[in-house]
Amino acid sequence: MSAAPVDVAVAAAPFDGETESGDAAVILEAAGGTLVAAVDGLGHGPPAAEAARTVVAAVEAGPGDPLQRIVQRCHAAATATRGAALTLAFVHADRPAMSWLAVGNVAGVLVRPGSERRTNVVARPGIVGASLPPLQASEVTLEQGDTLVLATDGLRTGFAKAVQPYLAPQESADRLLAEWSRGGDDALVLVARYARKG
Repeated sequence: MSAAPVDVAVAAAPFDGETESGDAAVILEAAGGTLVAAVDGLGHGPPAAEAARTVVAAVEAGPGDPLQRIVQRCHAAATATRGAALTLAFVHADRPAMSWLAVGNVAGVLVRPGSERRTNVVARPGIVGASLPPLQASEVTLEQGDTLVLATDGLRTGFAKAVQPYLAPQESADRLLAEWSRGGDDALVLVARYARKG
């Protein structure tokens, strides 16, 4: 089955003075849709980057799996690291819908153009690799032009109100990073625009 009709862009910056970031993004086509994820290894520097790489590899091992199974695989892989926060979203190719699941403090918001309505992913407290909460993915219906933003805690609280669903995804990601980065931490923004054909 083909990938979902989604245009994805990422903007990221490491902790001031460092070259390696503990934040990472995943964008993968899978059977039945497109998977995107944002990972925030705890802290910053090489140990955080190692945790993020470990989680990314576990996500890549089966991007078409149910989201709960992906998180459980990430958790098992990351137990030897300092752990990470993780938010996943799977945009379905066969219907206008997205499933998403979050553990920890990687924020996720879906913005609908026109109404400017914002829907937030329900993030469960926990640490992938250390303490998993009960896992339950939720599903939301998508409409043409809906914009998904995933952001690590390197962005200040309240960034969601600045999401402009009419900007191109890369411009949106760049602006959010430039204007809402709080400094003193790694920061990453992933923006995905749903653009159903026909």
